[in-house]
Amino acid sequence: MARKPVIAVVGAGKCSKKLRDMAAEVGKYVAENGGVIVSGGMGGIMEGVSRGAKEAGGVTIGILPTDQKDDANKYIDYVLPSGFGEARNLLVIRAADAVIAFPGKYGTLSEMAFALQAGKPLISVNAWKLGDDIKVVETALEAAEIAMEMAQDSL
Repeated sequence: MARKPVIAVVGAGKCSKKLRDMAAEVGKYVAENGGVIVSGGMGGIMEGVSRGAKEAGGVTIGILPTDQKDDANKYIDYVLPSGFGEARNLLVIRAADAVIAFPGKYGTLSEMAFALQAGKPLISVNAWKLGDDIKVVETALEAAEIAMEMAQDSL
């Protein structure tokens, strides 16, 4: 059996309903196309993408900053409590074949930097502007399509 592409989705832990819904579009597309979602497992963008994936019958992994499984959002299938705080950001990126970044603060910035350092494909949906190594897109669907294509290429 072929390995499924794993897409990391990063972004704000607290965000608008519009951004959560955009993240849900990513989760839905990835799930419908045979991918797996990995995130930090908490709220905001992470909850949105997980909700979208679950509603489409997909699989979600949450690598939590805390050591409490109950801290995960309700859409996470596999809860991995790290107890590492923000250091878990590196684990989220290392688990992925491609990374989609939504707007966020410094945690999102660190995840984007880790993705660049690891040579992971990085797609930004209006997140931090970090240079030419990032594919910047306007829509969640475009980000999901590109991430799945790039992830498939890396398998």
